[in-house]
Amino acid sequence: MKNPSRRRFLAVTCATAAAVSAGPTFAKVGSSRTLKMRNLHTGEKLEAAYWSNGNYSNGGLKQFNKLLRDHRANEVTRMDPKLFDIVYKLKEKFNYTGTIEIISGYRSPKTNAKLRAAGRGVAKRSYHTRGMALDIRMPGVPLSKLRQAALNLKAGGVGYYPKSNFVHVDTGPVRRW
Repeated sequence: MKNPSRRRFLAVTCATAAAVSAGPTFAKVGSSRTLKMRNLHTGEKLEAAYWSNGNYSNGGLKQFNKLLRDHRANEVTRMDPKLFDIVYKLKEKFNYTGTIEIISGYRSPKTNAKLRAAGRGVAKRSYHTRGMALDIRMPGVPLSKLRQAALNLKAGGVGYYPKSNFVHVDTGPVRRW
């Protein structure tokens, strides 16, 4: 028969390691994760939980999908939920309670092609067309600090656009520009 105190020690050690590896932001599995966003093109605002009771919230995700739609084509797609995790971690890093401004969310392939043809500096295979990218800013948070925090997450691509006053984050491979 195995030593019960040893099994308990191993169980506690494994649970602690799992909680630490998840990071401080997500240590509480059942907690709610709420974001407050404003789409600068439509003026629409939304404050909703995209995560609650240990799972992504379908209702919250649908609301954010609509907010982040391609406003030119009025087309909605399913945004990658991990994208909201990135934004949430950034919000938590700065203890940010304001409204996150969205410069660009989803872009349909047709809209993307039009913007690219117009010379707007748009990537041919943009992660925006896959629902995997956001261009954001947090008023009051220096853009350079937002960029550095996003880079530190190592959660995907990070683009820095100081002249246009936004940071691009996506859930693609880790890279920077």
